[in-house]
Amino acid sequence: MQFQNTRARQRSSSSDSLERVARLASGSAVVIFSSSSCCMCHAMKRLFCELGVSPMVYELDQDPNGKGMERALSKLIGNSPAIPVVFIGGELIGSMDRVMASHINGTLVPLLKEAGALWL
Repeated sequence: MQFQNTRARQRSSSSDSLERVARLASGSAVVIFSSSSCCMCHAMKRLFCELGVSPMVYELDQDPNGKGMERALSKLIGNSPAIPVVFIGGELIGSMDRVMASHINGTLVPLLKEAGALWL
């Protein structure tokens, strides 16, 4: 019985983390889930700032529920590293590789404009 209770709590915690990620991701035009010591996260934040976007950044290593949210993000994006993860207009864009591909192929700026993160 103890094992079943532990598994039920883990599922509930996972569900809570996923719900929290969804709520935070829809709270701003651009949301980055990051870690304060991650160099790729730093590069992602710089990219958006250089584009003139002020993303809402959640540093998971500074959040008491950060590990749970990181596990939830990992489930959302599959095999990619769990952070950095970007949401634009409440929609999951992905991790660094997807964002950079969008930037290089010219689809990132239109996404940012459509979400209201850029006006030019």
